[in-house]
Amino acid sequence: MDGSTIEISTHISLSSVDAADWNACACPEAEAGRAMDPFTTYRFLKALEDSGSVGAGTGWDPHYLTAHQDGQMIACAPLYGKSHSQGEYMFDHNFAQAFERSGGRYYPKLQIAVPFTPATGRRFLTRPGHEVNGMSALVQGAVQIASDNELSSVHATFCTEAEALAGAEMGLQHRTSQQYHWDNDAYANWDGFLDVLASRKRKMLRKERATAQGFGGDIIQLTGDQIEPHHWDAMWEFYQDTGARKWGQPYLTRAFFEIAHETLRDDILLVFAMQDGVPIAGALNVIGRDTLYGRYWGCTQNHPCLHFEICYYQAIDYAIAHGMKRVEAGAQGEHKLARGYLPVTTHSLHWFGDAGFRQAVGDYLEAERKAVGEEIEILTGYGPFKKVNVEEQE
Repeated sequence: MDGSTIEISTHISLSSVDAADWNACACPEAEAGRAMDPFTTYRFLKALEDSGSVGAGTGWDPHYLTAHQDGQMIACAPLYGKSHSQGEYMFDHNFAQAFERSGGRYYPKLQIAVPFTPATGRRFLTRPGHEVNGMSALVQGAVQIASDNELSSVHATFCTEAEALAGAEMGLQHRTSQQYHWDNDAYANWDGFLDVLASRKRKMLRKERATAQGFGGDIIQLTGDQIEPHHWDAMWEFYQDTGARKWGQPYLTRAFFEIAHETLRDDILLVFAMQDGVPIAGALNVIGRDTLYGRYWGCTQNHPCLHFEICYYQAIDYAIAHGMKRVEAGAQGEHKLARGYLPVTTHSLHWFGDAGFRQAVGDYLEAERKAVGEEIEILTGYGPFKKVNVEEQE
């Protein structure tokens, strides 16, 4: 690349950023089909903003970062000022407490992330051909903004492993965690997946599906134009109930679901348990090019194993039927392990302005990475799959 100047800008609204320019960096592959990562598309981030799910009063203040060179946007990032650590799923409360005990002010901080979304994807969105200089410009820009405003830190959560390694080379601190994903090994159907499981686990999954599907109704999958406004009414009710129990209050507003009906339906898979024509449980999934992302679940009636069926087994069915590579089932939940979702490493990058605190965090993260790696190795061994070179006992 030439040595022309790169100009960094921040924007408090995506309305001041051209949608085509943003998507040329976030999802250039979408010109020939689906976006790899639906969460960093202009339409998804704009839905969060326009619905009031982020912005004033939420603790997620948009400061979208863009980089221009020779009049062309070469990179961008979903950057937010945070006044708390909620909705991130890469928890840093221990950092905040330690920083403030030492006399510092941890909040506000800067967060490069998709709000409320623990799904791995690119966070430093670069136009093809500008991967190196684009990411470097965004990192330098975010750090400079934090320094100029005397902010404690910058965090990029659920970035790709490649970004994590590149960021570490730039002086950022690399953190790891883990969550559970299901990988599609070219299974022809559900039974093909069951065939690779140990006998006891195979029987368990069959029993759970039979129990769930005997709840007294039907299970349906809806996407695109199949989704009607009353389906969003039901999903909002489910989401409110789960959100109130998990987080105290839901992160997304009702308006997000209304906007999703207009702009995101093709990116959404709803799975409903229907009883007498009325949804009594449901899950919202987001569709990427090769990954199905499980996001929200809720119910108005409790039935044995229905949660496993709606959230995990139906997602596997959809992924197999559509030739998708994996299902990401969201954060946490060791109960996913027995159902074929194995632990994988997730990544984040961090910068702290205080040199002493940065050193202390570095020591902690080194030990944490080792512990995460060991935990993943142990948990993988408890997976439901047949053991190599061990004859299965029926």
